[in-house]
Amino acid sequence: MAAQRLTFKAQMAQVSVPATSANLGSGFDAFGLALEMRDRYAAQVLDEALFDVDVSGASADEVKKDKNNLVIKSMLRGFEFMGQKPRGLALRALNVTPHGRGLGSSASAIVGGLALARDLVLGGEQYMSLEEMMALATELEGHPDNVAAAIHGGATIAWMEDIYGVKTGRSVSIPVHQDIKALLFIPANQLSTAKARKLLPETISHRDAVLNSSHAALLSIALATRPDLLLTATEDLLHQHYRQQAYPKSMALVAELRSKGIAATISGAGPSVLALHTMDEAEISEIELLAPEGFQSTKLAISRSGVA
Repeated sequence: MAAQRLTFKAQMAQVSVPATSANLGSGFDAFGLALEMRDRYAAQVLDEALFDVDVSGASADEVKKDKNNLVIKSMLRGFEFMGQKPRGLALRALNVTPHGRGLGSSASAIVGGLALARDLVLGGEQYMSLEEMMALATELEGHPDNVAAAIHGGATIAWMEDIYGVKTGRSVSIPVHQDIKALLFIPANQLSTAKARKLLPETISHRDAVLNSSHAALLSIALATRPDLLLTATEDLLHQHYRQQAYPKSMALVAELRSKGIAATISGAGPSVLALHTMDEAEISEIELLAPEGFQSTKLAISRSGVA
């Protein structure tokens, strides 16, 4: 977009962004799901050339407190796209999503930053559409699955598409059946996405590819109208077992849950475990007892809305 003069709002902007779980088993690098666990950000344009950043909550001590903060960097990319950067910014962040657990904390920061930038510009929606936000978020994140769910909420399918010679992230939303809920098992240890990706093989068998593609196709139906098919639809042959050495306790929990008929998967790159279910409270309480030492179980609704 060509450079143009923007009118920055004087008042503070506030947004919240849901945690997200990518892959959902068979939908590797394509499916995403928004969970009702929200990071909250507030920002204001400053006349001074400074970045005033304060972060509290999850992993606050690990987050940069200057212009290299991921929310700030994403805001600046958004302002650049719209045509003009402010001199300075103030940011207040309350992180709820655990970092390095496969729950989309970086996607939250990126989408939150872009949304803040748009909200701080008068008529910002005219300068950055949701489709453009999706493309920018994918550029910053490097892959589209988590950011799609963070923007739109619910379940999404994302992919990379060549548009006028530029690879960009695209997505569509899937309705999620009202009975489907999430149960997370979050371990104390972290795992970087980059490290998890290094464990994947360059090739897989044709048989595994065919089975996985059929399960991924089924997953969109299971999420929307047939929760009873979730166990089969989430069965993965592409990534989880190849990464087992990075999260052996998580994979053991996935196997145990699935043996009991529960659609459990590794959340994103791990090491958290996501169980999609339609159980009642009594059944959930029994399943929570399966959490290994060091894992915290958390009951969550599916977030029907994205960044807001």
